[in-house]
Amino acid sequence: MAKKRKPPSIKGDPRTFDPDFKGPVINRSCTDVLCFIIFILFIIGYIILGLLAWLHGDPRRVAYPTDSQGHFCGQKGTPNENKSILFYFNLFSCTSPSVMVNLQCPTTQICVSKCPEKFLTYVETQFPFEKDKKSWTYYSQFCKSPFPKPEKSLSQILMDDDCPAAIFPSKPFLQRCFPDFSSKNGTLTVGNKTVFEDGKGKTRNAVELRTAANSINKVLDAKSIGMKLFEDYATTWYWILIGLTIAMLLSWSFLILLRFTAGFLFWIFILGVIGVIGYGIWHCYKEYNNLQGQQNAHLTIYDIGIQTDIRMYFQLRQTWFAFMIILCILEALVILMLIFLRNRIRISIALLKEGSKAIRYVPTTLIYPALTFVFLSICICYWAVTAVYLATSGVPIYKIIAPAGQCKYENETCDPEIFNTTEMSRACPGAQCIFAFYGGKSIYHQYIPTFHVFNLFVFLWLINFVIALGQCTLAGAFASYYWALKKPEDIPPYPLFTAFGRAIRYHTGSLAFGSLILALIQILRIVLEYLDKRFKESQNNISKFCQCCLKCCFWCLEKAVKFLNRNAYVMIAIYGKNFCRSARDAFNLLIRNILKVAVMDKVTDFVLILGKILVTGCIGVLAFLLFTERLPMLIEGPTLNYYWVPFLTVVIGSYLVAHGFFSVYAMCIDTLFICFCEDLERNDGSTEKPYFIAPTLHGILNKKQLVPQKQKE
Repeated sequence: MAKKRKPPSIKGDPRTFDPDFKGPVINRSCTDVLCFIIFILFIIGYIILGLLAWLHGDPRRVAYPTDSQGHFCGQKGTPNENKSILFYFNLFSCTSPSVMVNLQCPTTQICVSKCPEKFLTYVETQFPFEKDKKSWTYYSQFCKSPFPKPEKSLSQILMDDDCPAAIFPSKPFLQRCFPDFSSKNGTLTVGNKTVFEDGKGKTRNAVELRTAANSINKVLDAKSIGMKLFEDYATTWYWILIGLTIAMLLSWSFLILLRFTAGFLFWIFILGVIGVIGYGIWHCYKEYNNLQGQQNAHLTIYDIGIQTDIRMYFQLRQTWFAFMIILCILEALVILMLIFLRNRIRISIALLKEGSKAIRYVPTTLIYPALTFVFLSICICYWAVTAVYLATSGVPIYKIIAPAGQCKYENETCDPEIFNTTEMSRACPGAQCIFAFYGGKSIYHQYIPTFHVFNLFVFLWLINFVIALGQCTLAGAFASYYWALKKPEDIPPYPLFTAFGRAIRYHTGSLAFGSLILALIQILRIVLEYLDKRFKESQNNISKFCQCCLKCCFWCLEKAVKFLNRNAYVMIAIYGKNFCRSARDAFNLLIRNILKVAVMDKVTDFVLILGKILVTGCIGVLAFLLFTERLPMLIEGPTLNYYWVPFLTVVIGSYLVAHGFFSVYAMCIDTLFICFCEDLERNDGSTEKPYFIAPTLHGILNKKQLVPQKQKE
């Protein structure tokens, strides 16, 4: 009677002993060839798209504003070379500030060398012309072409659209002349005036002008902040570079020291984080106590509302009290986690020590993040340049603009060269043929929105591919270390470069497959965000709830796919199978060792995060003391408008630098854990089937008695 076959387990079958298995498989073949071909075709299409965008686009349209005739302001080698600012004849006709920024304001626009600095109307220049020609000389520079004297009547000037009816004090912003708004005793003014003539016989006030440029005024309110931010960066750029360099050296030093004293440095991490947070609590309490009794310090954030001057919030006791409470809660959470996870911390320290050995024997892995950074920078730059060229593709499009808006040909396209001789000009007296935007009716211009989506999608695909290539390369290098029975004698030469070559030669298709899945999920998340912004006002509560659920589901899906891909790349680096087979094997292996995964994954991540926080905290404290000029005895700090601008730049940059270095360690530990689980299934610790892992780590993670083995540590 035949023996009944055992049904396959949902966890998969454990690995069996293979005497010929010595680590990453050498004899392997190309995997996921179809996805490789598709990936290459997409890259070729991406290159062709970049060439087409380069041929049709013109980034000068971003750098230079454009007048009503489609000419660039300030472009070298043109009549407007010394006229770099755009001037609007009649701001009152601009119904929306966004229209002005997009060069679609229904008024004549010309290039000027400077903005008006005083109030002046066309009529005011006519009467004193014979006695005083200075007013007209000043005024005429804001006309389409210079006139020897103001001979035309006001109605004729407005009909021919040669000059503006009036000019107002303005200042250049975004290379455009905008009204010089200010506040005097709580009253809005323009050039210290609240009421002025518009040149057409009407009296206007500053509020009307502000209404015509409402959101532009909000931008103007932020103008001074923008200039101050620029000044702060110009003053502290070298300090920022020094801070990031120190962060790199500090991260590198911690990784090197972690090879020898992982346990000691772990407690240094812990004490450092607790100390940094404790210093923050003390500083907040000190500021809170110093503000006691000061004027307006008792006010709440709700009382002062939204302010453009951030320093006002730091003059409130409530702000420092809130910071102190947040830091106290964070300090308590860290201490509680240490108490309840004290036994599992031993496991993390053991894994870190084993990871330290791996990096000691494969030190080139520490410089691999620099290569990943170069690849990512190339992808980002290519995407940004292509997006700019696509956005500036097209030819000048002119549209008919009528002063009163009563023309039946309003907003129709026109040709400025022959417009005055057409029926449209005669049917709409006073109408103008004004440049509106760049576009076209060719097939290329019709598909520009599609090209933007394609540009974004391939960009996400390439970014995920570069990250996948780095993970697979590091996994191959660290797997070579683990499966060497005698370390370092059995470690193959140049394991990092060998793993990189294997990943590129055999598994580009598999890496492209995994990164394609992530890119599709990310593009769907972007589409959801776009739809949410697009229809935010018209959504009801049910649609908002569904939208929120979809966002949450796709976020969780992306995190799960990233985790699965990471482990699949480890399997690809070891066995050389295709992506689906490797993902299945990795998933089954993790399910069979789910408790070990729970112990190792988050606790180790916690340890590495502590390292990032400590590096960031050390650099952050030094930057804070420097930029707030609290180290006068050691070094004189720069005088800044907003110290938090370079401070946040240094803190965020330091965290990214530390993340790059500690990501190598994270990949090392993940790879060693996968190999360890495989080792436990393949071998039993006997003389015939010895374990490859160090006896110390095995004794912590598994209670099974080890058969002594002569393995050089």
